Amino acid sequence: MMQQKDKYINRELSWLQFNARVLQEAADPDVPLLERLRFVGIFSNNLDEFFKVRYATVKRISDAGKSGRKALGVYNADELLEMITKEVIVQQSKSLAIIEEVYSKLEEENIYVLNEREITHSIHKEFIADFYVENVSPALMAIVLNDNTPIPRLKDSAAYLAIKMKLSATENQYALLEIPRSVYRFVTLPKVDGNDYIILLDDLIRYRLDSIFSIFKYESIEAHMIKITRDAELDIESDLGISFLEKLSKSVKNRVDGDPVRFIYDKTIGADTLEFLMTKMGIETNDSVIPGGRYHFRRDFMSFPDLGRKELLYAKDKPLAIKGVSLTDHLFEKVAEKDFLLYAPYHSFSYIIKFLRQAALDPQVKTIKITIYRLAKVSHIASSLINAAKNGKEVIVQIELQARFDEASNMEYAQKMQDEGVKLIFGVKGLKVHSKVCLVERLENKKIKLYGFISTGNFNNVTAKIYTDYTLFTANQQILKDLRKVFNFLKTNYVVNKYKHLLVSPHYAKNGFIKLIDKEIAKAENGQPAQIKLKLNSITSYKMVDKLYEASNAGVQIKMIIRGICCLIPGVEGLSENIEAISIVDKYLEHPRMLIFGVEGEEKVFISSSDWMTRNLVNRVEVTCPIYDEDIKKELIDTFSICWNDNVKARVFSKNQDNAYRKTEGLPIRSQLKTYEYYVNKITVVE
Repeated sequence: MMQQKDKYINRELSWLQFNARVLQEAADPDVPLLERLRFVGIFSNNLDEFFKVRYATVKRISDAGKSGRKALGVYNADELLEMITKEVIVQQSKSLAIIEEVYSKLEEENIYVLNEREITHSIHKEFIADFYVENVSPALMAIVLNDNTPIPRLKDSAAYLAIKMKLSATENQYALLEIPRSVYRFVTLPKVDGNDYIILLDDLIRYRLDSIFSIFKYESIEAHMIKITRDAELDIESDLGISFLEKLSKSVKNRVDGDPVRFIYDKTIGADTLEFLMTKMGIETNDSVIPGGRYHFRRDFMSFPDLGRKELLYAKDKPLAIKGVSLTDHLFEKVAEKDFLLYAPYHSFSYIIKFLRQAALDPQVKTIKITIYRLAKVSHIASSLINAAKNGKEVIVQIELQARFDEASNMEYAQKMQDEGVKLIFGVKGLKVHSKVCLVERLENKKIKLYGFISTGNFNNVTAKIYTDYTLFTANQQILKDLRKVFNFLKTNYVVNKYKHLLVSPHYAKNGFIKLIDKEIAKAENGQPAQIKLKLNSITSYKMVDKLYEASNAGVQIKMIIRGICCLIPGVEGLSENIEAISIVDKYLEHPRMLIFGVEGEEKVFISSSDWMTRNLVNRVEVTCPIYDEDIKKELIDTFSICWNDNVKARVFSKNQDNAYRKTEGLPIRSQLKTYEYYVNKITVVE
């Protein structure tokens, strides 16, 4: 009997391999220099979230004294914690080497990132002195530590400099300096001889240590950075007398008290200082203790200053118009004529904003219903909905307040919308609402006609510039009548509707996907050609993995493009020899979910908000939509094909988990560039 480790890749380890692919982009010499630093920032930010959520979950299982093999799949909790820590240490070391390499390359471009020992120009000394007094000193928090006083609760949103002052041969004084988040991390210094100079805020503070601790008479002083990551699980009270909004707000604030799950320290720190700090903070040996570099919170590299050097960044592509649909058109008239597809960021996200703004103003529009998962901090979506409510429309918004790490932003907008007359639905008990759908009811010829859009991505005007996602605009009444049932379910949770066209989680989607796979299996068993093509963010559901294994063994040809976690192992004889899987990591974050069942000429095509993860199939409200318009169906198949043929940014999934780049004969094909070219050949650039 085949063991689980021979059938599946553990989801946590697979996720770490995804983050390794992000790090590959940072290491790639063909990627522009400042973009390489941005990828280091993305890598670091991803890792922070991983420890707050996934590592924290495994640690809770370990602390409970359970092996967790059933929940975790391949390894028990203790084994997995050890394997994660080892892999993270390796990746962290690589990320530090990449930063040093990029710094060296930046010097060839006359850009110098200085530390506190490299401040030699008088103009820089004067600038730092003034900058420190005016900007840093007022925001600086210093904590003096001693044996008798407990250490304050350290925030995982902050980095700290651990200070050791040697007072005498036998006496040390320790302190912590909190790096202020209110001051931009990268301080641009005055130019000298045409050269650009940058100093990290951390090093600027190190440069001023003498003035900060001048009250102490020390022989020597040193500073090393530390960082703590806490469990981000929300503990929501059950008090019936408190509104859900209040409960969630309180829970988000209480995150600062989550248990520590990771402690990172500068590997050059003294053993005595490290021991003192770990003892004071109660860091246990089963916490992930990771030696790091001189700088933490490297997620800030995502906003490294460009200094006006646009040649060191990716060129910005102008968002394109959708063929046959202008932003000056009356969009309801256009949708009434024919479905159209928006593929962000290749197309302009403004179509979604325009659709809602027109709905807000149109006297014939009576109702707008929409689901919201992640809003931008400055949301054009929210303002359009508020505008609609002010114009007397009935606006119903299902907003997911538990969208991890976006709770605060969503709560703020929820309150604003509620105050302006928008009716809010706060979700379904026990489920997250992850679907991305909108339904508009419009009075035409004394009858209500439905319009709407269904998307694979969040209605977020900021992330839409860097996430690839499909949005279908449609006036197909059959699909939209199903969508109305989704909103009825959100409003009245105990009513389970049946759907004729949509596949809706948690009640029907999983079985619907299995039926579609079974049809391809039946074809293959009858000697007919059979094919499945999937583009997903992640696949972790063992039931769905096993179903694909069954299809492979029946002779179904399966092609998978999986950006992130892939627990399936392709290309294993007797298990998955008919399955190929790749991952694309490039300039944009691949985020769409697309499903194609059947060979050329008979394809059934779907777009979806759902990955094939247990949480999406069982614990979330998701919508998967069939594509009936033949032009759009062809467009989706074409874009899948472009992506599948990538031989520049595609990595191959295999049992080796080595993230090997896919190499094929012929000219280089970089799918994101080819996709943009594909649409340029169809449409004109939006000015």
